[in-house]
Amino acid sequence: MPFETHRSVCPYDCPDSCGLLVTVTLGRAVRVTGDPEHPYTKGKLCPKMAGYQRTVHSPRRLTRPLLRTGPKGSGQFREISWDEATATIAARWRDIIHNFGAQAILPYSYGGTKGLFQRNAGHPFFHYLGGSRLERTICSPAKEVGLAAVLGETPAPRPEEVLAGDLVILWGINAAATSIHFFNLVSQARKNGARVWLIDTYETPTAVLADEVILLRPGSDGALALGLMWLLDQNGLTDTTFLERHVQGFRELQEQVLPHYPPARVAELTGISEERLTELATAYGSARAPFIRLGSGLSRYGNGAMTVRTITCLPALVGAYGKKGGGLFGETSTSGAFDLSTITREDFMTTPTRIINMNRLGTALNSLTVPPVKALYVYHSNPAVVAPDQNQVLQGLAREDLFTVVHERFLTDTARYADIVLPATSSLEQSDLYRSYGTYYIQRTRAIIPPVGESRSNGETFTLLAQAMGFDEPFFRLSADEQIDRLLAIPRPLREGIDSAALAAGKAVELSVPQPNDPLFATPSGKVEILNPREESPLPSYLPPHEAAAGYPLRLMTAPALLALNSTFFERDDLRQRLGEMSLLLSPSDAALRGIRDGAKVTAFNDLGEVEFIARVTPKVPSGRVVAEGVWWLEFAPGTRSVNALTSQRLTDQGEGSTFYDNWVDLRPAPDA
Repeated sequence: MPFETHRSVCPYDCPDSCGLLVTVTLGRAVRVTGDPEHPYTKGKLCPKMAGYQRTVHSPRRLTRPLLRTGPKGSGQFREISWDEATATIAARWRDIIHNFGAQAILPYSYGGTKGLFQRNAGHPFFHYLGGSRLERTICSPAKEVGLAAVLGETPAPRPEEVLAGDLVILWGINAAATSIHFFNLVSQARKNGARVWLIDTYETPTAVLADEVILLRPGSDGALALGLMWLLDQNGLTDTTFLERHVQGFRELQEQVLPHYPPARVAELTGISEERLTELATAYGSARAPFIRLGSGLSRYGNGAMTVRTITCLPALVGAYGKKGGGLFGETSTSGAFDLSTITREDFMTTPTRIINMNRLGTALNSLTVPPVKALYVYHSNPAVVAPDQNQVLQGLAREDLFTVVHERFLTDTARYADIVLPATSSLEQSDLYRSYGTYYIQRTRAIIPPVGESRSNGETFTLLAQAMGFDEPFFRLSADEQIDRLLAIPRPLREGIDSAALAAGKAVELSVPQPNDPLFATPSGKVEILNPREESPLPSYLPPHEAAAGYPLRLMTAPALLALNSTFFERDDLRQRLGEMSLLLSPSDAALRGIRDGAKVTAFNDLGEVEFIARVTPKVPSGRVVAEGVWWLEFAPGTRSVNALTSQRLTDQGEGSTFYDNWVDLRPAPDA
């Protein structure tokens, strides 16, 4: 049999966009390994993608359109043709538009694919249709707001800069699960002599890298940053030259904010002793080039944006932003490399339509009335389990008067509630263009195997739906490769000088990242803006997270799992079996107080719902908090709900992001424990 090897890219919502080598024979992918020629990922893959062919050719793959025949949620369907499916969808949508207006139709999508074309292929369709728009803020918009308040559009350092640092702080990031290549860089930096700290709320698997593990109260990260700044200032550990030349607002911070955060108060807020705080501040202030890698989880509290903003100020006090190997890495911002308006086409809207926040899908489906949501179109997302307030979401999805279409590869929890399910392609069956938010590399891919069954890509599906709706706009007849060619034809400064031939050949190429000069910072003042007069609160401060409701003493942490990505990869038997069971990690003291034994079934509950887990009692979790790793399909849950039946629809202080980490529960042994 002839074997061919093709380059591709991991399509999932992960910072590295790993380069892949895919071995194909007879139209099937038979092996997926890392591409050793990718300059950043260098052939290393996480366990989830090292075996991606099992996802692509899973026996669970949907291969034909399906029409619901049983109750919503039952998963009972019969196969139909694409012609019948698109005709039915168009007829139902026309009827809804006639009776309620086009804004009664809501698209729902997020990061199931990160390709610039396929991820955004639905935007022009729904803009042209006049449907409601979705505020896609389920991940980390509060983090983006917090970073921008201090650094503006200043590009993050290349992640490889960490190798030149002598103190690496992994702050709120479980890099072993979410950024394995940065994990490897930190491991190398440690071998080179750097000290490594992990600042988190429980001892994650990344702790194996750390010389120091600092566990603080959930949501108190901003207080820790302010406490460290107080100590740096009081102990003469600030870089006065850097502050005078490159920082706006240190004096105001010193006079108006820091006096409120002496060690005694910060110890009370964070749970870190005064002595320990002093040790940390001394070590940070004495480091030659301290480097902070900031995660996203800490931005998913009610105080998320302010927390990130406050931490982002910390390196300015010691001049770390001006040192090779020092500073802070939140994420790379490479959106300026492409004019995505050529794909998203907001100009297709005749008038701006309403915007519905994806974190409040439950409210939108059950409570909106002007107009009500009468149709839902879900693609590369699984809101039945990943959206907050699961009970509200499932109640809305169960509405008989809600016409739901789901475009998916598998019969997910959301697809089980659909009226029509359309089979979707995998990333190996479609063309796309990828950029990373953890590096500065971009890569183009093309279809390397035929579609599995009758599956179709987002782009192809929206072309068919446009035809069924009678859209005569030529844009909707362009193929994915034509769209990508148009996107690449528009010059952008970040792509100046890149190797276009290598990009066309499927290789990863690095963008032309602006290098620091004078001024160092892309802010209106040209400085680090500790004082930002454009913000409602011009100076950073500490905002507390949400307080516990009466009767719920345990903070719920919804953490990433090593062998899953949100609800993705649960179709893989091999990975799911290695994950074990849907577990809840808790401390020995909290378990003993409630009569819970390790391995027993336990019920977590609050005012939103109840969820059964398997208890895992571990000293790695401090008392007063519990940890649920991963977002399990209901098919594999111990009970009838999963973790997001316990998370609320509340939003962050800025950015309208999710507050998955800002919820409280209590536990009891399950009846059959």
